[in-house]
Formats: sequence, structure tokens, C-alpha cells
Amino acid sequence: MAIIPPFLQAGSCIGVLCPAGFMPLDKAQTCLDVLQQWGYRVKAGETLGKQFNYFSGTDDERLQDLQQMLDDPEVDAILCARGGYGLSRIIDRIDFSRFVERPKWLIGFSDITVLHAHVYRRFGIASLHAPMAAAFNNNESENQYVQSLRSSLAGIKEDYQGNSHPLNRVGSAKGELVGGNLSLLAHLIGTPSEIKTKGRILFLEDVGEYIYNVDRMFYQLKRSGKLDKLAALIIGGFTDMKDTTVPFGMRVYDLISHVVKEYDYPVVFGFPVSHSRENYALKIGATYKLKVSKEKIRLKQK
Repeated sequence: MAIIPPFLQAGSCIGVLCPAGFMPLDKAQTCLDVLQQWGYRVKAGETLGKQFNYFSGTDDERLQDLQQMLDDPEVDAILCARGGYGLSRIIDRIDFSRFVERPKWLIGFSDITVLHAHVYRRFGIASLHAPMAAAFNNNESENQYVQSLRSSLAGIKEDYQGNSHPLNRVGSAKGELVGGNLSLLAHLIGTPSEIKTKGRILFLEDVGEYIYNVDRMFYQLKRSGKLDKLAALIIGGFTDMKDTTVPFGMRVYDLISHVVKEYDYPVVFGFPVSHSRENYALKIGATYKLKVSKEKIRLKQK
């Protein structure tokens, strides 16, 4: 069973940084303001607003910023302002010893999948796959997805209900939740951060990929045994998909359904976890119960 970091209280401190791609400070300002309105103290990292080519600083600068936040006893949670790419370049150089002694919530998605997968695989510590700074912009901080981050940080257990999808496979399951961005999880296979999926509920999402790439990555998961003995599979948004000049010939959800047709566990399509606005907070490592019927689905944290 995963180690659950302490939930936040009024006055708790959230560190906000960019361990991967660059984000202008003004694009994160609303997030900083709203976190304070929620009653938290905010500590901005050195990488917030810093740029080095594509990244929010050099590898050493990003490593130092994240290491400082992990080690800082005043910081109770770390919100990654954006994903992009970059954590894979520094993950093996991070010293997690103080973090293991005093776990804190790590928040984000996309490239932050690397961090989630690593801390769960290596240390059995839960983390929070959830909206990042850009989700707060354009008066969106009150929407149900950003508010799910607020609720999760306060210790409220998630209970998500939604409509069914024609491709869903009905059934019930219970298990620890793992997952995140498909591209990153396929990329982590064969590394010390590779996720274990046996007996667990796996959720996946992605953005901006060619359809054939999604097919290839699913076969990578399949051939490496990651799809064999799941408790259940949750497919989130696969947004902004691209096709080749000669069409692949299948839509994304149809190809995923085809890849997993031989298994008998429940499968959910269209769950609101994605790179778009529809992105509920999910606790990686926490235990959930999933129920899939012909009419609706329900994912409830135990």
C-alpha cells in the first residue's frame, strides 16, 4: 500500500517551479494568486519564468531548484507549473532521501509523469496527477477540474461519476492507481522508473501524437507485459491527434480497443483526464474502486 503524504492545512506552503519546459512568469501568476486565495503560502522556485532554450533553465539549474524544494522543510507540496520535456534528463541525479523521510505531494501531469512514476516505483509514495498553472488562467480556477486539485490537497477523497462510452467493457475492479502520459510511460520501460501494473488500475492519456505512434506505444506496453494483468484500464483524452498522408485507417479509441480486446478486465474510454480542460485530479498510488456499467462509470477513492 502506498505511503500517502500529509494533506494540506490553511497556511501550508506550496512550492511552484518548472522542472522541465519553460513557462513565462506571467502565465503562472494567476495560479500563484489563487493558491494564496485558497489559504496557502506560496514559494516560487528559481526556474519559474527562467529560460534556457526549450527548458526552464539548464539541467543543473532545474535539478538544483527541484532538489531545494524537495529538501525544504517549510514546503508541504510541490506544484510543477508546466510539463513539456526535461525530467528524464535529471531524474537519476535527484537525491530523494529527505523527501522519503518527509513525503510531500508532487503535483502535475504530462512530463511530470516521469516524477510520479519514479517516486511510486522506487519509494512507494503517492503523488497527484492534476492540473498545472495554465489551467488557472482565463477565469478557469473555479471549474470542477481545478477545484478537484483543491479538494484532493485538502484530503477529500475523489468520487468521479460519468456517462458510459460505446467501447467501454463493463465490470468492477479495485486496485492502486498508476498511469499518466502514454508517451512517457512507454519511454520509461527498461529504466529504474518503469511502472508496475499487475493488479493495478492503469490510466493513460496523450496529446499531439500521430495515430500510428499511439498504436506503436500500446504495442510496446503490451509486449512488455504492462497490459497483461491489470485490474482495469482507464483511457482518458487523446487530444490533437494527427494522421499521416496515407491514413492509418482507425480512430485512436478504436485502435486501443483492438489492442486490449483479448483481456477481460473493465475498460473505460473518455475519462476526463487529459491535456485539455477536462483533467480531474487523481492520486497515483492511492486505492480506487472502479465500476463500469452500460449506463455510467464511477471511480471512487477508497
